[in-house]
Amino acid sequence: MEDAGVGWIAAIIIGGVAGWLAEKAMRSSMSLLMNILLGIIGAIVANWILGLLHIQPLAGWLGYLITGFVGACILIAVGRVIRR
Repeated sequence: MEDAGVGWIAAIIIGGVAGWLAEKAMRSSMSLLMNILLGIIGAIVANWILGLLHIQPLAGWLGYLITGFVGACILIAVGRVIRR
């Protein structure tokens, strides 16, 4: 995250927004803390997947928001599959 120019406080804020957007897009119901965790962990997961595909992720705030959103959506979908 530091390489992308996003600090820890910004990561929490952007992660919360990304998690909230994913929650709304996936029609899920979660708490603020869970949204933040989904956004941050989702960004890590999405960056890892992009690395496996040899795709360079976007840098900066917008890139972190997009990867956090995509990763959080992936985590919500996986969570739904596991619960079934």
